Amino acid sequence: MFEFLKNKKEKVETIKAPIEGATISVKKVNDPTFAEEILGKGIAIIPKTGSVVAPVDGIINLVFDTKHAISMTSTQGAEILIHIGLDTVNLRGQFFKTHVEPDQSVKQGDLLIEFDMEEIKNAGYDVTTPIVICNPDHFREIKIMEEKDVKQNEEVMQLILS
Repeated sequence: MFEFLKNKKEKVETIKAPIEGATISVKKVNDPTFAEEILGKGIAIIPKTGSVVAPVDGIINLVFDTKHAISMTSTQGAEILIHIGLDTVNLRGQFFKTHVEPDQSVKQGDLLIEFDMEEIKNAGYDVTTPIVICNPDHFREIKIMEEKDVKQNEEVMQLILS
């Protein structure tokens, strides 16, 4: 009688790569805050280019004063942190240019931040960029793609809604 319920598809939110580069497990990031998943579950990308685009449609929550990180909420409720590099807060915004501001609506693929990857590396910083889901308990499951090279806007995570 309720056969249609058995065939009901799971509700899935797809997170796209905000940066072109090589994906690695967030657990391999050389920073315990990310590696121990203190801020949430996710993936990291070792960038090949210096631009960050929105991984989903949503609203910008916070653009850090130092421009090295951005927080947003997707239209389906995922709280996403994109943190460009490790310890790059110490650069105080040098080598970063933001293109969005808090409370701004964005579409997947919109340009969020540009950064000078070579200058950041020359200053002695690791450019590995964690992309973290800060509210993992909101989802029944978070599927993270295997390690590989990705282009911007390629799928890197699936969030299965509870």
